[in-house]
Parts: sequence; C-alpha cells; structure tokens
Amino acid sequence: MKRINTVIFILMLCALNAQAQNLPPVFGKEYSGKTFNDSRARTYIAPQRIVWKYDGNGELIKNSEKLLATGNNGQSVLANVSSCTMRSSENEFPSLLIDFGREIHGGLQIVTGSSGANRPVKIRVRFGESVSEAMTDAGTKNVGNDHAMRDFTMHLPWLGVAEAGNSGFRFARIDLLDPNVKISIKEINAIFIYRDIPYLGSFRSNDERLNNIWMTGAYTVHLNMQEYIWDGIKRDRLVWLGDLHPEVMTVSSVFGYNEVIPKSLDLARDITPLPGWMNGMCSYSLWWIIIHRDWYLYQGNLSYLKEQQEYLFKLLDILFTKVDNSGREKLEGGGRFLDWPSSANTAGVNAGLQALMAMAFHAGNELCTALGDAAKAEKCASMLAKMKTQNSPHNQLKQAAALLALIDMMPAKKADEEVISVGGARNFSTFYGYYMLQAQAKAGNYSGAMDNIRKYWGGMLDMGATTFWEDFNIEWMENAAGIDELVPEGKKDIHADFGDYCYKNLRHSLCHGWASGPTAWLTEHVLGVKPIAPGCKILRIEPHLDTLEWVEGSFPTPQGVVHISHRKGSDGKIKTEVKAPKGVKVEIAK
Repeated sequence: MKRINTVIFILMLCALNAQAQNLPPVFGKEYSGKTFNDSRARTYIAPQRIVWKYDGNGELIKNSEKLLATGNNGQSVLANVSSCTMRSSENEFPSLLIDFGREIHGGLQIVTGSSGANRPVKIRVRFGESVSEAMTDAGTKNVGNDHAMRDFTMHLPWLGVAEAGNSGFRFARIDLLDPNVKISIKEINAIFIYRDIPYLGSFRSNDERLNNIWMTGAYTVHLNMQEYIWDGIKRDRLVWLGDLHPEVMTVSSVFGYNEVIPKSLDLARDITPLPGWMNGMCSYSLWWIIIHRDWYLYQGNLSYLKEQQEYLFKLLDILFTKVDNSGREKLEGGGRFLDWPSSANTAGVNAGLQALMAMAFHAGNELCTALGDAAKAEKCASMLAKMKTQNSPHNQLKQAAALLALIDMMPAKKADEEVISVGGARNFSTFYGYYMLQAQAKAGNYSGAMDNIRKYWGGMLDMGATTFWEDFNIEWMENAAGIDELVPEGKKDIHADFGDYCYKNLRHSLCHGWASGPTAWLTEHVLGVKPIAPGCKILRIEPHLDTLEWVEGSFPTPQGVVHISHRKGSDGKIKTEVKAPKGVKVEIAK
C-alpha cells in the first residue's frame, strides 16, 4: 500500500510540474528543456473559388469543385466519393490555383484519400498575396523565399494529412510533380494563425467606403499582431520601430491594450544597446520615444513607463548632444530615413528629421514630467524651443511638410495648401499618409483628408485588396488588373509591374501594418475621440462629419468601452450621444 501511495505521489508531482510549464503530465519532472507558449489561435479555412487550373485534355483533374464544399473536418477517409483527383502522365502535370477569399497569415493543410500510388507523392506549393504572385516562379519578377517560404516542394502522404507553410497569402497554387501518379485530395484548407481577440473599437457611417477602409486597416494590423507586432506577414516579419507607430495608434483605437505592443517595444530596447540606433536608423529611436508617449496616453500604465526610465533618459541624453548651438539636428551613425518614397528627396528628409526630432523632445518632455524628473523635462522643452527656431525647407515633400505642421514648425494651413493638398492623393505614401492626414486635420481640412482616404486607400480596395499595402501610388491603377484576377493581355500587373527600393515587383508586401493610418484617423477625427489624460480618463469628443449624415462606433479604454453616436439634423447641427464606463470623464466639444 505504501508503494502505491508513493507512486501516486510521484505522479502528482510530475503533473504539477508539467502544469507549471503548460505541458501534459507525461513530460513529467524529468523534462528539463526550455519551452515557450504560443498565444495565437488556429482556424482552418476552406477555399472560396478555383481561379485557374491546368488539366490537360480534361482528364488530369476531376471533381475540383469538391474542394469548395462545406463540411471540411481535416480527417482523411477511405471513401473517395467527395474527393478531387489529380492525375499526371509522363509529360503532363495538373495544377490548381485556389482563392481563400481574403489575405491571411498562416499555412496550408492538405488532406489526402486513397489512391493507386500507396506512397508519398511530391507536389509544389506557391503562395501569393496576388494571383500574379502565386502564378510566378521564384527568382522571377523578384519573387523570393526571404522571411517566409512562398515557393517550395513537399510530399503528401497516402491517406493522411500534411501541413506546411508560414506566410502571408490569399492564393495558393498546387502542382503535382511526380509523373504517372494519381492522388485523391479530400480537402485543401488554409491554416489561419492569429490572435483571437475582440474588436472593441468600431466605426460605422452612412459611407460604406469609409466603413470598409476603417475595417481593412484594423484587419491589416490584426494580421500583423503575431507573437510580436510585425510590419508585414509575407515580408518584413520583423519589429520595425518607425513602422510601429501607426500600428500602435490602430491597436489603441480597435483592440485597446494588447501585450504585443509592450513585448515589441521591449524587444527593440533590449536588442539595441545604447548608443546604437533602433533598427539601425536614427529616426526609429525617435519613434520609440513618441510611441511610449502615445501608449502611456492611451493606457496610463505608469509602472510600465517606469520600466523604460533608465533607457529613455540615457537615450535623451544622447539626443541632447545631437543638436548644435543653432538648434539644427546632427543625427549621424544611422540611416537618415523617413519612409521609402521620400528617400530621394534629401533636403525634404533633412527637414522631416528636424521636425521628427523636435517631436521626440516634445514627447520626452511629457514622459519625463510623468516620471517626475522636472529637470530633464525642462531640458527637453528647451531643446524643442531651440529646434523650432530653425527654418527647415520641406522641398515640396509631403512627408516633411506634414511633420513640420504637426510640431508647429510650419503653419498647418500653409503646409496643407502649398504641399499636402497639391495633387490630392498623388505623392501620398502608405506609412506617412497617416501624418499627412493628421496635418490636414490640424489645418481644418477634414473634407480634403476624407477625400484622400477614399481615393488613396479606397484605390487599393478597388484593385482587389483585402489588406493595405506596403506602398501604393494612385497612378498604378491606370489600365491595371486587380490582384484577384489573371492579368489580361494589354493590362498592367499592379503587383508585378510596380514597386521600388526593397519592394520591387512581387517582393512588394500587400499586407503592411504601417498603412493602417486611416483607421486611427477616422476614430479620432470623424468619430471624434481623443484622449487628453493618461489612461483615457478624460476623453474629448469632437466629431467632424463633413458630408456624412451620421457616424457611430465604440472606443476601448482601460476602464471599458465607450459608445458614441453622432446624428446630423435637418438644420445641420450634430446631436451627440455618449455612453462611457465609470472612471472616464467625457468632454463634448461645442
């Protein structure tokens, strides 16, 4: 009896130890390997349509429509009555191009049935964010396997399940490679890997185009909220600090607090010992400061902010030495970068960096004040005032003019009329478009900003986008086919024929979180929600409906969700209703 009790006791200890590591009890106390948990969910998605297939004389593929049937369960079965069959000959090999309906992050699951081969069969998989990408060989039109495998071979088991791939895609092409074989495919599912989190923020109006743009921006960022927040799910699966700022604003407007933001900010800090620049770019260390100011404003977590104090203060001390006596920034030792489309305009980039560094000192002043260091806060304020004495020519660069306006180094109305509004959405960029919109709002040009949103970000939707892209020019749309179709002869390929810098041709990412700016902008300026005290304890509600008849939505705060509704009466006056949780004071602008 004692022996039995001892065995039971040992098993209990093993189970408790395994529980502490989130491992099943069988791993037991003897398991000494390091582990980490994945906070993401997996959902399997069936294809919505077959875009294209090659079936030779019509005998190579049978019952392909079965792949679209409901009732997929991931289980292989002996009966092949509901299966698609693919058969190769000595010289002909079948192919399928399938569409999962929208961009996702994840991989592919293929469920096979019984076939004559009774052995593994070799296939080729090509992922694509566009039809064109999925139909193009690696090494052609700048298609590559960097960051994520998008063109590879694998073996399918007989009567089994195979899973592969980890990328961003909407389309997948499957080619049978072995000659003289037949395979039975019961299911082809996309493996959707994502954070299973609620959309606490919302935006609805009588303009469906704006509603779709808001949601597309939210979904773009949601896909990039993996274990860390990335900028792209196909390429740029990294934590980029400058790119992160629009994503932080979108996360704050849609999801509220999420661990992915502090995890990513801390990762960037921990892998960048001073005096190094984050991501090798001086501007990205400036963005780290600005992001912390905004994250603190929305979340109000002073304990977390104090964890940044040592690094923040040392970084500010370095930045104090990067301003000369006249107030001109002298950043060096890292890439002088705003965004890719501005790179060739050196004078404009210099003006933008002058403004961005001033913005960092403005944020530093607020952070140091919150941290109780009045002397360092005053030093930031003094440096800000000195930098604002400098005349920094924007050189007709919209990115620079926007930053100059936002930090009051140029009148916002002048920046908008002379630079940002010139040509409308032409020369906008997906990243800095957010700051162009913010500058237009500061100038009071809400109508122009909303028109740019409809034309620029809406233009991507017109070309078949379900997420917003790394870059986009409205000129690309002329005589171009959408990303969700085979490119007809005589049409431009909007994915393969354009792009620049690191995103030429099909390397171009069609899901980039830095392009989500309109989501945060519409929440702030049209729904009209602006935090003015840390932790959203005080919110100012000031809607700008322009031609809209109504807008309603919700906004997440640490105290709970705020619900807002605006209705324009026949007299043009707006009636506002707000329902806020306890602990949130609401000030409605008159």
